[in-house]
Amino acid sequence: MFRKILIANRGEIALRIICACKELGIKTVAVYSEADRYSLHVRFADEAICIGPPPASESYLNIPHIISAAEVTGADAVHPGYGFLAESASFAEVCETSGISFIGPRPEIIRLMGEKDRARAEMARLGVPVLPGSDGVLRTVEEARAVARQVGYPVMIKAAAGGGGRGMRVVMKDSELPALLGTAQTEARQVFGTPDVYIEKYLPRPRHIEFQILGDLHGQVAHLGERECSVQRRHQKLVEESPSPAVTEEVRQELGNKVVEAMRAIGYSNAGTIEFLLDEEAGRFYFIEMNTRVQVEHPVTEMVTGLDIVKKQILLAAGERLDSLVTPGLRLRGHALECRIVAEDPDTFRPSAGRITAFHMPGGTGVRVDSAVYAEAVIPPYYDSLIAKLITHGKNREEALARMARSLEMFVVEGISTSIPILRRILADPDFQAGHYDTHFMERFTRQQVTV
Repeated sequence: MFRKILIANRGEIALRIICACKELGIKTVAVYSEADRYSLHVRFADEAICIGPPPASESYLNIPHIISAAEVTGADAVHPGYGFLAESASFAEVCETSGISFIGPRPEIIRLMGEKDRARAEMARLGVPVLPGSDGVLRTVEEARAVARQVGYPVMIKAAAGGGGRGMRVVMKDSELPALLGTAQTEARQVFGTPDVYIEKYLPRPRHIEFQILGDLHGQVAHLGERECSVQRRHQKLVEESPSPAVTEEVRQELGNKVVEAMRAIGYSNAGTIEFLLDEEAGRFYFIEMNTRVQVEHPVTEMVTGLDIVKKQILLAAGERLDSLVTPGLRLRGHALECRIVAEDPDTFRPSAGRITAFHMPGGTGVRVDSAVYAEAVIPPYYDSLIAKLITHGKNREEALARMARSLEMFVVEGISTSIPILRRILADPDFQAGHYDTHFMERFTRQQVTV
């Protein structure tokens, strides 16, 4: 077992990892930027080291500073959380070279699944269904046009190294392709350092379904069921739930088994998430990407399985066997929802940095809040706007929804604007309550709100 883990992250996920380490009897090291000097992860870690000024490029993305902090404090492992360096194969390699365990998959697996065109080709080879599209990277308009005409419009241009909706463009007709290809390539180069893009068939009204998996260092892999993440704005998720209202037990087992077989074939270890689009009319799932890390929405899976995924990550990285940590044939219990509370104006979606003057979290049976903020805490303008995750669990979807509605009503954040008002409106929407929604829900919902 590890003696000391450095947490290469901030905010609620850093605090979440500290909680898991404390329960396992492992010492922790927090790293922080000058903007986070008074953060809770700094307060509750056993040690803390400042690694740079507020910009992430000079602190949380500064690999030499993080490795130096690990070496100075004698940390024998690093947990990257999510975001920042969590899916950096280079960071995982540097940790490995420095004799520090990286709590995540091996660097070559991060690289394989992080390059979306390669991941798509690998999943297709292993029998996981993928959307019709290009076999690899496209560099010219002529190459892209040939694929788009073969697949049939509309198509989606996607950055090969992408994430978070960046480097993506929907092309509805042939005449739009040259300009949108150039725009996607330019954005991909600016954000990810490479202009590489590929094309997939565009589904007009899909549902976004993802499977949580765990793998050990001994070749064992298991899935923990699915999450639905279709309520999103500009590819950023707002509400997640497990299980999905659109997935039956039969489909869960069939697709889950395919995911497990594929992950076993590539030698995947630690936590990861396989993401799919569901064409509900055709009843078909298509692989779109994999996240080789813990997800923001992992708590909904924890609530319906009773497993601590962050603890499992640590234990798996330390060499424990999966069959000693996860009961075979695990079944989901009840229903869970997660609402992301972010520091944004609920109408304009503009960031709302500043000082929190009042903060009250709801409680009660089946209610969980993951957060690292408090009254008088300052939300800096440099990082992701997530300030809390509100999770509810019930014996069924109706009970989980009722708990979420009353918990949002009782959640108090003053001094800054948050997404709580729009989350309350989403939960009251008849289509959402009925489980009838897809990835374009927010577009239609926002238009309806404007006209009311």
